[in-house]
Amino acid sequence: MLPSRFLMTLTAMLWATTALSQSNEPFQLNTIVLDAAAENDNSVEVTAEDIVRQNPADIQDLFKSEPTVSVGSSIPASQKLYVNGVEETNFSVTIDGARQNNKIFHHNATTLIDPSLLKAVRVDPGVASADAGAGALAGSVAYETRDVDDLLADDLSFGGFVKSEYDSNGDIFTESGSVYGRKGGFEYLGFLKIADGNYRDDGAGDAIIGSGTNMMSGLGKIAYKTVNGDRFEFSVEQVSDDDARPYRANIGQIFGGRPVPLTRNYDLTRQNFVFTYTNETPTGWWDPTIKLAYSKTDLIIDETDQYIDGTTSSLNGKIENRFALEQGSITAGVDFYSDKASLDYRYLSDSAFDENGEEEALNIGIYAQARLDLNQRTRVSYGVRGDFQEFTGADGNIYSDKGLSGNLSAEFDVNDQLTLSAGYSQVWGGTFLAENFIINPAWTYPAEGIEAVQSKNLFFAANADLGAWDLSGKIFRTDIDNARAPSYGGGSDLTASLESRGFELGLGYAWENGFARIGYANIDSDVNGRAADSYTGNYLTTPLGEVITLEVAHRIPQHGLTIGADAQLVLSETDTYDTATGGAGPTLPSYEVVNAFIQWEPNQLENWTLRAEVNNLFDADYSSRATYGQEFATVETLSEAGRSLKVSASLKF
Repeated sequence: MLPSRFLMTLTAMLWATTALSQSNEPFQLNTIVLDAAAENDNSVEVTAEDIVRQNPADIQDLFKSEPTVSVGSSIPASQKLYVNGVEETNFSVTIDGARQNNKIFHHNATTLIDPSLLKAVRVDPGVASADAGAGALAGSVAYETRDVDDLLADDLSFGGFVKSEYDSNGDIFTESGSVYGRKGGFEYLGFLKIADGNYRDDGAGDAIIGSGTNMMSGLGKIAYKTVNGDRFEFSVEQVSDDDARPYRANIGQIFGGRPVPLTRNYDLTRQNFVFTYTNETPTGWWDPTIKLAYSKTDLIIDETDQYIDGTTSSLNGKIENRFALEQGSITAGVDFYSDKASLDYRYLSDSAFDENGEEEALNIGIYAQARLDLNQRTRVSYGVRGDFQEFTGADGNIYSDKGLSGNLSAEFDVNDQLTLSAGYSQVWGGTFLAENFIINPAWTYPAEGIEAVQSKNLFFAANADLGAWDLSGKIFRTDIDNARAPSYGGGSDLTASLESRGFELGLGYAWENGFARIGYANIDSDVNGRAADSYTGNYLTTPLGEVITLEVAHRIPQHGLTIGADAQLVLSETDTYDTATGGAGPTLPSYEVVNAFIQWEPNQLENWTLRAEVNNLFDADYSSRATYGQEFATVETLSEAGRSLKVSASLKF
């Protein structure tokens, strides 16, 4: 049974939307959908409209209305993303098409990103296309940053904005600004954001350990387009977080064990450099894309007695062409990556304990993906890729391997209202690099190399478009075999198996000036044949269970107002594992969170936007279901922030 507070909130929100829907002024306000601009009902998209409406501070906010996507930790520097119950390092993750290699430390965030930089996010869970990149064991996640055309009207040559924001919980001040323009064939864009604040309080009024804010992010882009449509773009993106965090950044503290300070400083920086060539006036079979990128994440932990510097990097690129056909298209190309993971450890009291470890992987892939309309009712997408990998271990030895991956998905319109879809993929992932902080220079590797990780993914989905109403459902499953799970003392070639399965349901209603949508997901995952726990599931999965999301928004255009609210209800979860007894673990508690906002764009001040939002309206005291350690009595999990009032003002020029 739903908690009474959630039911009251749900009733109030739906009643409000019914009353407000009487307005006749048209307005398009999008929400997360499963099939918008997608190949099949399997995709999840966060659009530019979603990002503007939600005003996300971190990736937890970014995905809060999608029940199959969970984010653990209340601190951005240690947040990890789970899609359909699978952790993001099992996905092909890109930012502006640049491959990310960010598995640096299990206590840290995998991909530190500032949503303020983003235009859109696309997630293909499970079944991903061959051109999504290598290693898409459980799908793909593609982040796309803003361009000049997203911010500047066609008839203008220069513009910009400044924004100031204050969050009452933690006294967080955030300042950001951007300038952009175009002249002739040239374009340029610059963006900078600085956020600073104190510790935040949880719903019980207690300070959250290591929750201070000290973040800086920036984005720069230059581009040139010739009269023939050839477009050359270079972009630089950087996000840094430098502050005292919990000693283990994704854990409040551990009771027992070796004595450690409550906090230590984590200096985390992620950089992304991307060069892209495209042709914006493609003709027939000529529609090329050339991309060369370099991404890097660096983590420095500087303590009194030790200094640790871990770096992951990826030099990657692709050359591909989209061949236009009468019934669709075929994209074919070749891609590569050269990934490195290294650790420099110095024990300041005795240099005899200093260590330096490194692993590398070089991969070349060849791929083709067809996207075809077989007839007015049937659409298919299928592809294949071959990957050739050289893996270099910490012992300096090189191991070679190769494998094939394939995917197939299809949509069928039963009638004008009902669409059915299904998909299947089998993926060869090669050997993934170990996390930097556990690389042991003394590791030995099997003579034949580490057995390649492989996966199978399957989904069935249905979507009913009933005019103003939209009903959707999907069942899914991902199996990963030989997932690399090394440990410093246990060896380089330990592996694990993962099975994640579940289903989701969605119901939406849209009117001229807004929408309301409720989603439900039920996800279970097993590691090595038994219920997952967050320790054994490290870099694989975590117990999630049942999640309900609700979002509603309405625009009152005659007054320049937008109002909205969202809620997340996570039910208690009993399918857990006790690592001490080998039996059932403790029940994970349920919780409910409600947020609301109002945004005003004064008609008489058309360049101004004023916004106020209340997050965690009922001051719930809880930890996100995806946060590490809730099964263990010796772990104090990181709580989420309690009630906060956030206000902002922005000015475009």
